[in-house]
Amino acid sequence: MTATPEVGISAASLPPTDRRGSPIPTFAMIATRFLELGKRRGLMVALIAVLVGLPTVFLAVRLVLHAVAPQTYGPAGGYDIFAGLSSGVLYTFGFILAAALGAAAATGDLTDGMFRHLVVTGRSRLALYLARIPAGLAILAPLVAVGFAVVCAVCVLAAPTNLSLNGLSVPARLSESQLQTWAADHATETLCHFPSRNITVEIRCGPQPPSGSGQVTKRRGSPPPPSSPAELRAAAAQVARQNWAEYQKQFLYPPLSLMVKTGLWIELEAAIGFLLGLGLGSLIGQRTVTVVMMIVLEVILTPIALRTRIPHMINLQRGVVGVATANLEPGQLPLAFGGGGRDFRVTESAGTAVAVILAWLLVWSVLGAWRMMTRDA
Repeated sequence: MTATPEVGISAASLPPTDRRGSPIPTFAMIATRFLELGKRRGLMVALIAVLVGLPTVFLAVRLVLHAVAPQTYGPAGGYDIFAGLSSGVLYTFGFILAAALGAAAATGDLTDGMFRHLVVTGRSRLALYLARIPAGLAILAPLVAVGFAVVCAVCVLAAPTNLSLNGLSVPARLSESQLQTWAADHATETLCHFPSRNITVEIRCGPQPPSGSGQVTKRRGSPPPPSSPAELRAAAAQVARQNWAEYQKQFLYPPLSLMVKTGLWIELEAAIGFLLGLGLGSLIGQRTVTVVMMIVLEVILTPIALRTRIPHMINLQRGVVGVATANLEPGQLPLAFGGGGRDFRVTESAGTAVAVILAWLLVWSVLGAWRMMTRDA
């Protein structure tokens, strides 16, 4: 008695009314992928804990501390909190966890031994790959949206009453001339707190003046006389003019337009992480290696490529997807990954950034789909 080897059903052997060979995934295929990813409890707990739980716990602690000791702990909302949680926590960790979800979607069938059973059904392998994209994004996008909505709600409802710029309380929504007038009226505080360039005054800022404050000239012999009030007012107005661009970014609570742009930017970063993790995971078939490589890309390679200008390699640095995404950041947020200002970073136009992102997604998606279509069952 001989055993007949089990073979897959080819698309050519299917009847004309059977659409199992179609490369377009059906709703049932997508729903199945969605349910399979949702059953991975460890991964789902990590996604919820970081994307929703981490900002929620942080903001809850801030609210409690401010309610108990308002003189010591500032409000839970405002520019610093919104910017830090958006461009720091949700942006960076959203990419990493999205990549982990993509890697799990790409390698789950292989590690569970189910890939062969999917192939023998006669379903198009391309459809099997494409079904993972909407299924994974359907899990990822709502979690990112919920976490970001929590940040926006608290930053709006628990906003401070005054701006804090370099540790100095400044009125909000001033025009440039109004800011200069306010600075002149508060010359000592302005010169001691605001960073300045090429301004030297004789002023006492305390035993340890903040970094970037008005310079205190030290000379041998008798100390020089302090600057006159008129000189201090003129210097303070000039310092305010130098800090006008930074003041424009500040807000008591984030404007609606900024919240929409930031939310879309964070969702874009998470979607990029998922698609790259899906493509790379399908290509190499190893979930752990894929996640490690995505962490290295986000935490090590991208900051280096973004913050270090390497001669004759600027165009290569602009080709890194993280550099492209960082250059699409809304203008009122602090620069992603730091860098000391745009003059010290690798920058590119919005059109170039979009082209780089599309190229990365296309290349890795094609490689991932090709590997799934050629992998032995």
